Amino acid sequence: MAEVVSFRKDGVEDAPALVTADRTEGILRLTLTNPPANALSIAMMDALAAELDKARKDRAVKVVVIAAAGKVFSAGHDLKELTAHRQDEDRGRAFFEKTMRQCADLMLQIMKLPQPVIAEIDGLATAAGCQLVASCDLAICTDTATFCTPGVNIGLFCSTPMVAVSRAAHRKQAMEMLLTGETIDASTAKDFGLVNRIVPKQYLAQVVSKYASVIASKSPQALKIGKEAFYRQLDMPVEEAYDFASATMVENMLARDAEEGIGAFLGKRHPQWEE
Repeated sequence: MAEVVSFRKDGVEDAPALVTADRTEGILRLTLTNPPANALSIAMMDALAAELDKARKDRAVKVVVIAAAGKVFSAGHDLKELTAHRQDEDRGRAFFEKTMRQCADLMLQIMKLPQPVIAEIDGLATAAGCQLVASCDLAICTDTATFCTPGVNIGLFCSTPMVAVSRAAHRKQAMEMLLTGETIDASTAKDFGLVNRIVPKQYLAQVVSKYASVIASKSPQALKIGKEAFYRQLDMPVEEAYDFASATMVENMLARDAEEGIGAFLGKRHPQWEE
């Protein structure tokens, strides 16, 4: 059964949930459930962050999948919510700062989560919605999914989405998206490096579940060590990266799961990972 988070639209108790959570055999599926836009409003980001925080503390969760209901994965920030605060005495500065900081914290939370996170995209991922896709460790989409960073079209360069997109896509392709604001199709997104796989709509959940199951079968300890090390070494000079990775490998070798995994391999048996 899906476990529904307590955060609801506009704080109304009887309103539909913004995010639903369903866990099956170590795979936690978080679904954005505020169509048609699934906008990353303050409430939506609160709900998603709360679920990710629970996942971080739950040793039974091996992999997290972020999906969405409706035809739009996420349209990014709630422009109506932002615009309403232009009436504030500071013309919205404090609320804009709060929104951007909260969004950045959410993306960093995904990156720092010990479990791998897979984005499951069926529809449009735009602006901060595209940022969400780029922030996940893996991204799998349908052949009709589309992506864009369209801020430049409304006088607002997608500077915060740029951080994640420029680290997922190739540099010049990221700049192409940011400078033109044009929508790209799934095939182009794969060429750019934004997504890993493209599948027909009817097989999307099945393929994502297969990937998640394969990853969930690995050592949670190794996945945690590896994911953290991957992101830490990315921006290091190559010699420093090798020094860091070598030290990480030594510590990993001394861990119980590495000893068990190597022993199991040599003994031709299935390893028993620590929970």
